[in-house]
Amino acid sequence: MNDYILLLHLLAATIWTGGHLVLAITILPRALKEKSPTDLLRFEAGYEKVGVPALAIQVVTGLLLAHNIMPDIAMWFSFDNPLSRLILLKLGLLLATLLFAIDARLRIIPNLTEENLMPLAYHIIPVTVISVLFVIVGVSFRTSGLL
Repeated sequence: MNDYILLLHLLAATIWTGGHLVLAITILPRALKEKSPTDLLRFEAGYEKVGVPALAIQVVTGLLLAHNIMPDIAMWFSFDNPLSRLILLKLGLLLATLLFAIDARLRIIPNLTEENLMPLAYHIIPVTVISVLFVIVGVSFRTSGLL
């Protein structure tokens, strides 16, 4: 069962991270150059249908995987164990992602115009970096050498 959970986690991570890389590397620069939120809003509307469920799958499967490697949840918050440090790092990255997403969804996207594209860019870039960090930390669980 753990292999299927890991597979779902990796597929969801692929969708989440890949989508943000496409957004940050191709769509955002064009939108900034053209000073047009149209492509960003179009991408966001389509990507949200797969990106948000992918993030939800990552959260659920990530918690299950963390529980499988460290069943005592209280130990997740111990800095003495390298695995618990990775779990805490993943939880911190998740919290940062959620804070950026909530702020973008409630404050920036509803008021997006040609004049205020930069605040959205200042959300897209960190969330993209965070998504890549998610992958790096996730790989560290298996390789135990990257972090």
